[in-house]
Amino acid sequence: MIKFVALYRVPEDSEAFDRAYFHTHLPLLASTPGLQRTEVARVTRTLLGKPAYYLLAEMYFADADALRAALKSPQWAASGKNLESFGGMDLATMFTAEVVEPPAG
Repeated sequence: MIKFVALYRVPEDSEAFDRAYFHTHLPLLASTPGLQRTEVARVTRTLLGKPAYYLLAEMYFADADALRAALKSPQWAASGKNLESFGGMDLATMFTAEVVEPPAG
């Protein structure tokens, strides 16, 4: 399994960001082919260092091929344009990560 991770820095107007993110961006993203699930978490407390992140999103795909296909889809492109429209792209750090299961025993 592989996931696409987006970390969002603290927006100037968190209420406006939340409205756009949860009511327009996530519904567009949900239509991406091959997307198995999306998890979104709000950072509630920083234990060390300055608060750097506001929100993190993890989008899970079966494998690298499914992710590559999703990244080329019109649905992914539409969700990216939407994210850009409300400034979310300026706040984001994005990367992919392979989900690793720890060895048994």
